[in-house]
Amino acid sequence: MAETPPYHDVHEAACARGELSYIDPATGYTVFTRIAHEQRGTCCGSACRHCPFDHVNVKGQPS
Repeated sequence: MAETPPYHDVHEAACARGELSYIDPATGYTVFTRIAHEQRGTCCGSACRHCPFDHVNVKGQPS
């Protein structure tokens, strides 16, 4: 079984509150939630952590 990343619970809680971002507990960086990406509507190509579009526009990804 894969280990759950440390940001998992923070991300899930932010999504449950309908938030568009959260602060990564390890780095202090602001990270967009799945909700923010869904509102965008397409993959932006930046290899975002919570991309719901399977990183389809990220260069070097298999098609």
